[in-house]
This record gives sequence, C-alpha cells and structure tokens, in this order.
Amino acid sequence: MASLISFIVVIGICVVAHEYGHYLTARLFDVQVHEFAFGMGPSIFQRQGKHTLWSVRAFPVGGFVRLAGMEEENEGETIEPGKAFYDKAAWKRFLILINGSAANIILALFLTVIFLSAHGVVDLGATAIGEIMPGYPAEMAGIQQGDTIIAVNDVPVDDWRAMSGEIRKEAAKGPVRFSIRRGEELFSLSVTIPPDGEQGIPLFGIRPAMKKYPVSEAFASAFSYTVDMSVEMIRGIARWITGAEKVDVTGPVGIASMAGEAARKGIWTFLSFLALINLNLGLINILPFPALDGGRLLFTAGEMILRRRLPSKLENYIHMTGFILLIMLILYITWQDVLRLF
Repeated sequence: MASLISFIVVIGICVVAHEYGHYLTARLFDVQVHEFAFGMGPSIFQRQGKHTLWSVRAFPVGGFVRLAGMEEENEGETIEPGKAFYDKAAWKRFLILINGSAANIILALFLTVIFLSAHGVVDLGATAIGEIMPGYPAEMAGIQQGDTIIAVNDVPVDDWRAMSGEIRKEAAKGPVRFSIRRGEELFSLSVTIPPDGEQGIPLFGIRPAMKKYPVSEAFASAFSYTVDMSVEMIRGIARWITGAEKVDVTGPVGIASMAGEAARKGIWTFLSFLALINLNLGLINILPFPALDGGRLLFTAGEMILRRRLPSKLENYIHMTGFILLIMLILYITWQDVLRLF
C-alpha cells in the first residue's frame, strides 16, 4: 500500500507539473484548452472552469491537456475563432509542446536546490566527521562528531577518499596515529584498527559530515548536477536503443517499488527520488518519437524550417502508430518489472 500511495504522489506531481507547463503556455498564447486531466480512463471527478474542464480519471497513470484543434473535438465542443492550436505560429506551438518537459526539468532543479540547501550532501571534499559508528575503534578512542582529521601517520589529508586510503594502508602495519582538530584544539592519538569481521578490511568506524549549501551556491550546484544527470540519462537511453550495453529499464511497477522504498527511507530520500523522476520524465518526453512531445516537436521544427506543415492526416497516422508502439513498449517493460519481483 505504501508503494502504491508513494507512486500516486510521485506520478501525480510529475504529471501535473508537466501538463501545467503545456497549459500555462497555451493560455499565454491564447489557445483554447478544452480539458486538463490527471489520469487515464473514465472520469471520476470533473469541474467546469471558466475556460477549461478540470478532471481526474480512474487510473492515476499519466494525464493530458486537450487543446482546441489539435485533435478532433468531442461532441458539443466548439472552437473560438483564432484560438485553435494550429491557428498559432509554429514557434508558439513549439514552445507549448516543449514547456511540459521544461516544467519537469525546472521542478527537478528546484527540488535539488531544496535538498542541497536544507539537507545537504555527504561532504567527501573534507575530512570532518559527521557520525561515529557504535562499537568501532573510533568510538572507543574517544573520537567525536565534528572532529576533523588533518593527518594520518603524519601524512596530511584534505579529503575523505585520501584519508580512507591512508587509514587502510597504515592500519595493516600497526597502530595508526591521527592528528585531529576539535574546535580550536589540536591533538594526536594512536588507534589500533583490526580488520572488520564481515569485510576483512580495517574499519575505523566514522562517516563523513553533511555539507549544506547556501541557496546561491545550491542553485549553481543543482544546475551542474541536473546537466550531468541529463547527459548520463541521454547516454543510457542511447545505449539501450542501440543495444551497445545492457541497461535496466524500469516501468510503472518498478517505479512504484522504488517510490515506496524512497518514502520508507524518509522525506529527503523521497524528495531526491521525486527530482530524479521529474528529470527522467522531462527528458524522455522530448525524445523525437511519434506520440511523445518530442515527435511533435520534430514535426513543428521541420515546419519552421521548410515553411510548410506535413498533411494533418499523415501526421496523425504517424503519431497513432507511435502511440501503439509506445503502449506495447510500456506493457513489455511492465512485464519485465513483474518478472523481477519473483
């Protein structure tokens, strides 16, 4: 149940953000919006606003914004003069299409800023101690949270990886002498670090401190992180499509399981997961595949370059074919998710 609720929350936030990006841009360019829907299938709740029907559908997977003139209108619907999607210039339609993904990416960036500034990340660029593990040599030697290790056997260390490497290397030779800063005080102590029973390697029993970013720095770091993750995701998708490397692709069942696990680990893990899923959704939707926003963007970009639009019947046929293939792919990935559970 926790996984299902977490999945609905994650998908709900992602879908509403995505569709609201389309909706706001359409309204900005005076395009009539027939309906804003969360979910698929039959409507279980709806309210008619001044310009738009707002609805919730039975199955909380996906959603849509139905723009006037983009597809065939429902019975009884009319289009106000000049307010159909295809009445607008190609560049305006391009922005309407891309701003769904832009909304997801911006939300991912915003959530990452909150995470970095309010919670922080493990600081591997320093040697400050954030946690002492019970029962290990560090605790028995009197090491405290907030201490900073500045040297190991007189070898200066200024980042966590260098420090860990020195500890493992020197522990095999005998007692290790640590130079430590505690507030304004500097002192040294020697500690014997035996091999850990489970892993067979010397474990001192410390974990790094967390680093919280000022909001201004958090924006820069979040932007850099978002760009790096985007590049990695695109590379992963390319490797999966070309078959160059085996890549595990997760569908709705897998996402539900991960959402539940993230929620159980706490609000910050869940927030980080939500940012990652938003980024995924934003990038996947701009892939140049028919039925996705990216497929429509490709046709619109072609229209902007060639100064003419592909015949509407042909374009609709291509998107319908893409939609069928997309549903088949989702069903296949979902089946693989189910098999992984057993």
